[in-house]
Amino acid sequence: MTPDVPPSQATPSAPLGAQTPKPIAHVEFKAMLLLAFTALLVLGFVAYVLYARGVFESKQQLVLVADDSEGVIVGMDMTFSGFPIGRVRRIELDEAGKARLVVDVPSKDAHWLRTSSIFTMERGLVGETKIRAFSGVLTDPPLPADAVRTVLRGDTNAEIPRLVAATRTLLENLDRMSGAESSLNASLGNLQTITASLSSSATGRYGVLGGVLGGEENAKKVVSALDRANALLASADKRLFGKSGVMDDTQATIAQLNALLLDARASLKKVDAVLAEAQGVAVEVKGVASEAKGVAANARVATTDLGLLRAEVEASLRKIGSLVDEINRKWPFARDTELKLP
Repeated sequence: MTPDVPPSQATPSAPLGAQTPKPIAHVEFKAMLLLAFTALLVLGFVAYVLYARGVFESKQQLVLVADDSEGVIVGMDMTFSGFPIGRVRRIELDEAGKARLVVDVPSKDAHWLRTSSIFTMERGLVGETKIRAFSGVLTDPPLPADAVRTVLRGDTNAEIPRLVAATRTLLENLDRMSGAESSLNASLGNLQTITASLSSSATGRYGVLGGVLGGEENAKKVVSALDRANALLASADKRLFGKSGVMDDTQATIAQLNALLLDARASLKKVDAVLAEAQGVAVEVKGVASEAKGVAANARVATTDLGLLRAEVEASLRKIGSLVDEINRKWPFARDTELKLP
């Protein structure tokens, strides 16, 4: 017998005319294709990220040596003119206890680094540590691979203690300078005393000069010395350049000397004429024997004329010598060159 089934638990009967759906063909194969496509998509994304990060680029290694690596992390960029041209790949400690920063530099950017390049590591009060490269002369040879360079530090935090110490020393010096027993206060007191003395002396006969020289007597001596010097200069000026002074006498003497020189020149011209005549006479004596007596007479006359001219020249020279002696005597700066024997 068939057991009775409650109406609520009875299996609903399929509607009349409904068809059963057909199963999807090759479901497992399509699922495998979808998983393979997803895996390829993930691998392509990872490869693109690695390519964008420069993993597949050819690089050269640069080692930077620093006293410490505080603030430096792996993956930090090294910049040149604000552009990243390298990345810190590894940080290690060398045998001397210094930090070695291994930096990978792409080959396409390695030409910015030269043998004269300078590398700095800057730490500011705010912000992260920065590694920078500077190449002043781009025509120098390129930096070779695996080069080791020392990093110059620019640590602001390290400068603060030195700045505080210098400020403290400055404040201590200012305190010593402004103290009651300091040299500055003593100098200011002396200056105040001198100023008061000058102010009190300004009402006297000689004014501030008396205060500067220490009294009116000293000021009077200085003023009298200046008056005597002025009088001496005025007298010397009058004797030299005044009427009938030394300069006038000198000019008159020079005029007389010029006149005597003109006379001497005229006498010398006469001598030249007589000598020429005597020479002509000598030629005539040699050429014509019949006129020997007349030539002898002319020679005697020429000899007489030469004696007179010689006397005139000697007189002119004596006058010139006397004028020169007179100039030396009247000239105010002439010196007595005569030697006197004991």
